[in-house]
Amino acid sequence: MSTIMPAGHAESAQREPVLKPVDRVCELCFGLFMALTFVGAVKATGAGQDAGYKMFFAALGCNLAWGLADAVMYLVRTLVDRGQRLKIALTAQRERDPVVAIRALRNALPETLKSFAEDADLERIRARLAAMPTLPPRATFVRQDFVGALGIFLLVVLGTFPVALPFLIVKDLGTALIASRVLTLLILFAAGFALGRYTDAGAMKAGFAMTALGILLTMAIIALGG
Repeated sequence: MSTIMPAGHAESAQREPVLKPVDRVCELCFGLFMALTFVGAVKATGAGQDAGYKMFFAALGCNLAWGLADAVMYLVRTLVDRGQRLKIALTAQRERDPVVAIRALRNALPETLKSFAEDADLERIRARLAAMPTLPPRATFVRQDFVGALGIFLLVVLGTFPVALPFLIVKDLGTALIASRVLTLLILFAAGFALGRYTDAGAMKAGFAMTALGILLTMAIIALGG
């Protein structure tokens, strides 16, 4: 089970996408929400001929900073999760009492899966771990981790452009603001649609739910002066 296998064993057994669809969609939505919030904040604090450029570069700068922070935290979470899995694997490998080792493996499972895992299933995993000649002494990064961090950074930053781009190409500030929010809601619908298909929870329902979330956020921004 990849839940407990350390890096270098689970990854080599089966290559998975660096970022799961839910990660990609959520990071894109995060970028959209951040840009939308800062566009509203800049509108509330200033106007004039260069207001559109201020909005664009304020949103871009915000998402560059948050994209970097989110990418770094992704690396931190990845290393901590991998270290925890390695700890469990080493415990199962070194523990001479199979009962204790199986208990450690069971405790590592999500609550929703514990009732489906029989002791015999976990014993097979324990035996495989015990038969491994070596396990890495500590958790380390692999190349895919940095690719994933870069992907998160780009997704957060790219979330800026649909929200801020109208302010560069539309001279009227009010029209640009409307266009920005409409584009945001359309992309949020597409993001929710994708999540609905991924989770098999109803693509259209998820699309409208994500759009409603965007509308509520926009209303909050307007109420706060955005």
